[in-house]
Amino acid sequence: MVAAIAAAVVIPGVSACGSGYTTGTLNAYAPADGATFIDQVGKKCSAASNGEYNIVTHALPKAADDQRLQLARRLSGNDAGLDLMGMDVVWTAEFADAGWLEPVPNDLVSKISQESLPGPLETAEWKTDSDAGKRLYAIPTWTNTQLLWFRPDVLQKYLGKRTAPQNWDELLSDNAKILAAGGPSYIEVQGAQYEGLMVWFNSLLASAGGSVVDPDDATKITLNDTPAHRAATEKALTVMRAIATAPGRDPSLSNNKENEGRLAMEGGLSSFQINYPFVFPSMRSNAAAGDVSFFPEMAQRYGKLFADADNPPADSELGPVNQLVRTKFDFARYPAVNPGTPAKVTVGGVNLAVASTSKQKALAFKAAQCLTNTDAQKVYSISGGTPPTISSIYEDADFKQTYPMGDDIKAQLEADASANRPASPVYQAISTLLVAKLSPPGGLDPKSGVDVLAEQVRKAIDGEGLIP
Repeated sequence: MVAAIAAAVVIPGVSACGSGYTTGTLNAYAPADGATFIDQVGKKCSAASNGEYNIVTHALPKAADDQRLQLARRLSGNDAGLDLMGMDVVWTAEFADAGWLEPVPNDLVSKISQESLPGPLETAEWKTDSDAGKRLYAIPTWTNTQLLWFRPDVLQKYLGKRTAPQNWDELLSDNAKILAAGGPSYIEVQGAQYEGLMVWFNSLLASAGGSVVDPDDATKITLNDTPAHRAATEKALTVMRAIATAPGRDPSLSNNKENEGRLAMEGGLSSFQINYPFVFPSMRSNAAAGDVSFFPEMAQRYGKLFADADNPPADSELGPVNQLVRTKFDFARYPAVNPGTPAKVTVGGVNLAVASTSKQKALAFKAAQCLTNTDAQKVYSISGGTPPTISSIYEDADFKQTYPMGDDIKAQLEADASANRPASPVYQAISTLLVAKLSPPGGLDPKSGVDVLAEQVRKAIDGEGLIP
């Protein structure tokens, strides 16, 4: 199965994978969705190295579980042809404990720590049993965070305002009024049984003041260990059930992932959605193409600008386009759980690590610096759409032009507004078992569900019940 997946690389012209190595050739394995941009940057880095190294990019499968499986099999097989890995931010503890990651050299740690936003930086740190304290095991490369996307024109028409609700209760109330007046009523979230459901739960839980496990002791379950933590877990489940059972809800919500939410909003069925920033350029280009029925003015004014997919508009042309998009499709910070207390939003993204199996570790770290520096992250963000981890890029003029939501994203990646998923070597088991009980969200019992979830986390930590 792995061989079949590995054959499905998406980058034209990249090298085939192998288990040996060639001096100076660095094999970088990257998630399918970002591999094209890693390859683009890798070629520039290789050229700039004056022959010292040549980065060859290999696309991992599209699904995160399949990416993890392929990397794990290569690492457990001591694949000397694996030098650099683009890793999901939730794999750090598992891979470090397995001895598969080369710790970032001390001379790089200070620079990376100073320039990176706190939320993404934390995802790359872990303490193994042989470490004196937390260490940096990978370099933050790109990140992600969800925002509330909404229809200001709908709010104006039915509620007499253009500002987004600040918390989940207000969101439900606004949506009910819009429904009663005959407006679009779907509230789109990631309700399917997959990692997106875990992300939604984790954001609500952290926003309510809770956590799955103790951040400093991954074996200590904190879903129900104190009255305050129990109340936070119950509150998170209450919000999930309320959204999933709201009047006028999307009947497919329990099967919806990010793309279904995007399509429902572009189809005029939804006034609100929780999603990642990729929905903004999607709305922009699809509306310009005339595929968004409630937004004909985009096609009228900018249809020609977006007509040639091979010749997209320059970043400098996007300012007025984005202003028009925001008249009917705008964004706001993630809704709070407790009114007056800002939400804490789950951090996503990719970190670049050097494999312990590499025979060229020093060279790999040299290349990794180039693949994650400011110029590289501007490519990943402006061309690829993924937010940068380097704080200073958010002040860059080109980035601001393309990323009008940059200030909100940066704010949600600060320490007091970001939430990481449980840092644990058994995270995959924790997530798999939890989402099996969180699905469908409309069937949750918030009171009894707290202990049900805690029991699943205990099973994951104890290595039991891995098949839900």
